[in-house]
Amino acid sequence: MSRPVFTAHTPDTAPAAARPTMATVHRKLGHLPGAVALMAESPELLKGFLTANAVFESTDLDPVAREVVVLTVATRNECHLCVAMHTATLTRHGAAPELIEALRAGAALPDPRLEALRRFTVAVLDHRGAVPDGDLDAFLAGGWQPRHALDVVLGVGTYTISTFANRLTDAPLDPPLAAYAWSPAS
Repeated sequence: MSRPVFTAHTPDTAPAAARPTMATVHRKLGHLPGAVALMAESPELLKGFLTANAVFESTDLDPVAREVVVLTVATRNECHLCVAMHTATLTRHGAAPELIEALRAGAALPDPRLEALRRFTVAVLDHRGAVPDGDLDAFLAGGWQPRHALDVVLGVGTYTISTFANRLTDAPLDPPLAAYAWSPAS
């Protein structure tokens, strides 16, 4: 249940500027996610997040690597919706259950290259971008390139928007994601 101050908009109740974006999401997914209905209150936020997400998806990071970044941000920011949604995405990509479980737990990943990516993402978050040389060196030694470090920053920014908006509005878990529900460890 969303916070009462925020409206879960329909295409009929949404601000006019949000309606084309909502229609595009509905066409693409076949339904209108609750988070999108809530973000529609600010057409600029909705469009900004979706635009940044599309740009992040076009980076040099492969789909599983992008999901490592997203789930690292989502678990860190305790966004139950993002964790469930991106668990479903990793599952569709055929990711190993051990990888998914470790990401959801915020634990070390079984793949050394992806673990270097996860640790670098944590360093970006912890140091607000001022990543210590040793952490950057470890990332690069893990097989990543300098451009990937900047791609991580884009992913962190994109999913900070999403996780913060979803937490602020108390965005609901859509029924198709129920099997992937997540709660932060106590």
